[in-house]
Amino acid sequence: MGLFDSLKRGLSKTRNRFLGSLEALFGAYDEVDDDFFDELEETLILADIGMETAMDIAERVRRTSREQRLKKPMEVYELMKEQIADMMRAEDPDVIEDGARNVILVIGVNGVGKTTTIGKMAAQFTSEGHKVLLAAADTFRAAAIDQLKVWAERSHVDIVAHQEGADPGAVVYDACQAANARGADILLCDTAGRLHNKKNLMDELGKINRILDREMPGAHKEVLLVVDSTTGQNALQQARLFAETAPITGIILTKLDGTAKGGVVISIASQLGIPVKYIGVGEGIDDLQRFDPEEFAEALFMQEEEA
Repeated sequence: MGLFDSLKRGLSKTRNRFLGSLEALFGAYDEVDDDFFDELEETLILADIGMETAMDIAERVRRTSREQRLKKPMEVYELMKEQIADMMRAEDPDVIEDGARNVILVIGVNGVGKTTTIGKMAAQFTSEGHKVLLAAADTFRAAAIDQLKVWAERSHVDIVAHQEGADPGAVVYDACQAANARGADILLCDTAGRLHNKKNLMDELGKINRILDREMPGAHKEVLLVVDSTTGQNALQQARLFAETAPITGIILTKLDGTAKGGVVISIASQLGIPVKYIGVGEGIDDLQRFDPEEFAEALFMQEEEA
């Protein structure tokens, strides 16, 4: 099964919810008019993509349709797909800078699939020819350390880990030394993410960043937040809270295959201005995919006979 087929399959629940009401609307009109656009806005609001995002999409489509003098519903349908893809497009979607040393800090609360996501990323980077080192800097959960060790073995990558309760900064320091000594071009760090105390999180990430700047000067750095898409608009709120505390450069949305609330991808990308860089559409290693807004929109709007 190809990557696009995995995406189509993973978005099936979201697509059914999103398209069900839209298809009824588009089938009810021979030509678009003001009533059509009013109903389009209402339909989008009910599609669980958030009121602000729904109103933004509806206004963009209304305005552009008038500028282009579109009259047929299917013309507007195609336009809406293009507009949604455009809203999710990022200036710099890449996580890795080729030819440079790369550091990726991954944060997120317990239960969102953070450690598994890191393991899948490590496996993918390794398969692409990168030399990867893992840092088990989420030292507040012994399970996180043990789980990351399993993924390191499965992915055939080295890992630096201390005991539960150890100083995360010390883990990152040792990982930097190991990455420098072993010529790793990607250092992938599992870090703790706890919303109940923003100051502790900010202080911890600040300390880690200072260590990285000192020990790996000039490295390309990413801070990726993992959120669970099954929580819908709560995922947007969680991303907003983390963005107030940490210099997030990208979002990873997991568990899209298990939810009808995948429209939150659109909300996060459009409202926060933070690019979605990976999405999880299944349990397999290859089901963690680099986010492509055009492919996402294509899979989301795919008619049943095409899917």
